Amino acid sequence: MSTPNNPVLVEVLRGDTVESRHSGSLALVDADGHLVCALGDVERPIFPRSAVKVLQALPLVASDAADRFALSQAELSIACASHSGEPAHVATSLGLLRKLGLDESALECGTQWPGREPVLRGMLSRGEQASALHNNCSGKHAGFVCVACQMALAQGREPAEFARGYVAPEHPLMREITAALSAATGRDLERAPRGTDGCSIPTFAVPLRDLALAFARVGTGQGLSPAHAQAAKRLRQAVAAEPFYVAGTDRFDTVLMQALGERLFCKVGAEGVYCAALPELGLGLALKIDDGQVRGAECAMAAVAQALLQDLSPAAADLLSRNANLPLHNWRGLHVGAVRASADLRKSLQALNLRPA
Repeated sequence: MSTPNNPVLVEVLRGDTVESRHSGSLALVDADGHLVCALGDVERPIFPRSAVKVLQALPLVASDAADRFALSQAELSIACASHSGEPAHVATSLGLLRKLGLDESALECGTQWPGREPVLRGMLSRGEQASALHNNCSGKHAGFVCVACQMALAQGREPAEFARGYVAPEHPLMREITAALSAATGRDLERAPRGTDGCSIPTFAVPLRDLALAFARVGTGQGLSPAHAQAAKRLRQAVAAEPFYVAGTDRFDTVLMQALGERLFCKVGAEGVYCAALPELGLGLALKIDDGQVRGAECAMAAVAQALLQDLSPAAADLLSRNANLPLHNWRGLHVGAVRASADLRKSLQALNLRPA
């Protein structure tokens, strides 16, 4: 739903003429909760969707499940992922489950065809069927099952049976995940609007300001419990070490974190949401494009990183510049326009003149 007072964050050009405009809202917050920058309505609750997967993965490390089952960097990364269903993603999610003595039948995220077209075409040509492992959330769900197994073993219960139904809001595992989200955002989610996400888990509507605070905490550890602070650091490091697993080939999150490493943790969510931690600045970012277009959210994310991160390598600087003003080509390869950050967004970001904390 559009908010009338939200500014235009991104413009789409056809030739030199603005063809479309993406309005939205954006919050930059430090770990003390100070609102460093607010564009549009940052107090309206929105569903962050997959943008908060790193918050949902905090119990995976904090519970010691990651250590008990000797999870690799790739397995920790995919626990924070919205992946493309490529073979390596499928193998990594399955490998995590096998460490638990389980298989894909333990996943309750639903079947989804791969998001990467060459992979999808290859499967169709071979007559293969998709499974829950191809679901973009299979890694997150494998991480959930891992935590459930840890909880079951601590209680002397049978892990597979205990994990069954883990997507339900009242399941002990999902209550643990919800508690982690509440602690990071500082929001009582028991009182927040609740829906059901695409992968069947509960999703809660949270103001951008509180989401940005959560990501400032993820980047600094400040305001989190010691166990969650250490978990956040370990998950950020895992994603920086294995960024392919958090998204996939040519995906914006992967490409951005391949270029910037631990300087930026970012995660897209459905319906035009982006959240990010900028550890060296001690800031968290949350933004929402009103019309739900991911292209607008990616462009705005690139503009934020371009404006705030200093001393970039030439390759990283070029990547951010290109995505903050992305050329559009038609099917013949002709340059026909661009998706670019609006002048108002650029001006607001440049005025911040931030320095590393």
